[in-house]
Amino acid sequence: MAETDIESLIRSLVIPLLKQPQALSITQKDDGRYHRYIIDVAPNDVGRLIGRQGHVAAALRTIVEGAQSRGANSKRVRLLINDHRH
Repeated sequence: MAETDIESLIRSLVIPLLKQPQALSITQKDDGRYHRYIIDVAPNDVGRLIGRQGHVAAALRTIVEGAQSRGANSKRVRLLINDHRH
């Protein structure tokens, strides 16, 4: 999947979890080894996105990282959640 497909996948997984889906923003940052997708949501929705003991966040990461294309020159995908609570 291309980066735009990954971002679309993230949106489709995250929006049903949010009370304020209009506040969702996804930022992509590339470094040497990774495509990092940073999810930013309303402060009240952070807990919904992380879930109890981080189970929702872990499931999202598993799905997104598993959906990346595997090639000789492809970078790995990382999903990060901007936690406004701290």
